Amino acid sequence: MTFIEALTLEVADTAAAHRFYTALGLDTRVGLRASDAPTTGFRGFSLSLTVSQPADVRSFVDAALAAGATALKPATKSFWGYGGVVRAPDGTIWKIATSAKKDTAPATGRIDQLILLLGVDSVTASKRFYVERGLAVAKSFGSKYVEFDTQDSPVKLALYGRRALAKDVGVPVDGTGSHRLALVGGSGAFTDPDGFGWEAASVTTAP
Repeated sequence: MTFIEALTLEVADTAAAHRFYTALGLDTRVGLRASDAPTTGFRGFSLSLTVSQPADVRSFVDAALAAGATALKPATKSFWGYGGVVRAPDGTIWKIATSAKKDTAPATGRIDQLILLLGVDSVTASKRFYVERGLAVAKSFGSKYVEFDTQDSPVKLALYGRRALAKDVGVPVDGTGSHRLALVGGSGAFTDPDGFGWEAASVTTAP
């Protein structure tokens, strides 16, 4: 297992979720499947879209809100760039961000990168777990943050402390039940130390 081949979001209403992600142009980037697994509060992860400039952040945030998302953090400038956070109708938290602080052109609607950020109890332990399964570390900031080299994967994988991630996306840290997320990649199914489940790459997902 050296990369994420696909992501599957488990949702209560696949038709509604498909409409939402189609409106954002994400229907080909995430898979969907029906689930009624109990889940409450913070699910322990966020998905991020990195884009080229603030105009694209505003465009994606506005599209998400128009399609039924809830604003968690308004799009605004910060010391690291410009970004905003929304919660999709299915409960998934999305952060849209850019390192640029000024626009240089009209919004393009282009997504530069899709990042899955797992909120973990121990960054050190989870890093060791994934390294033992073949992932190479691209960036590491001690016990705070780890980003893996996922090669040509359509999804970049990173680890952050659960409490720090909840604070970053603007939600309480408490949450129980299913993550409502499946990662597809590698040659076998397993579950990581924080309960995130991986499925073999041969498993297919429905858009």
